[in-house]
Amino acid sequence: MRREIEAVVFFLKRLVKKWEKLDSDKIELFVERLAVALEKKFKGHWYPESPTRGQAYRCMRVNRFHRQDPEILQACQESGVQYSDLRLPCELTLWVDPGEVCCRYGEQNPCFSVATFCNEEEDGKDVAKVTSALERATSDYHSGSSSDKASTHSSPPMTPSRHSSYQV
Repeated sequence: MRREIEAVVFFLKRLVKKWEKLDSDKIELFVERLAVALEKKFKGHWYPESPTRGQAYRCMRVNRFHRQDPEILQACQESGVQYSDLRLPCELTLWVDPGEVCCRYGEQNPCFSVATFCNEEEDGKDVAKVTSALERATSDYHSGSSSDKASTHSSPPMTPSRHSSYQV
């Protein structure tokens, strides 16, 4: 669980740093508090033998219906950061599953893998994998289609595949 949380935190940290709105001390405190909040939330909802079990509970989502993710908001409050200063995309979904972290910008866009973990021996490669995914994903994430353009009938959210073709 720690590797996946570290991947999420690193991913969001790089996303926030991109805008240069917050000083590095504030960002560090924010990501520290976020890691603690996510670990607390996921405890008891982490099933390595069945990674998709609990997936909806571990999903981090920001969209027109959920403008602020509760754990991100909690980390902001505990670190003295204004949520708006994070400058996160208006539509962002992160699935944090045992062995994989996936992301999607916009409701109609495909998801992509932020990080995958096969075994404990690959820990040293994880930061490079996340960095590579982040660079691909953040190059123009604001261009994703918005759920505001979608019809009022919502379809079930697309969940990432354990073996997606766009893994890092």
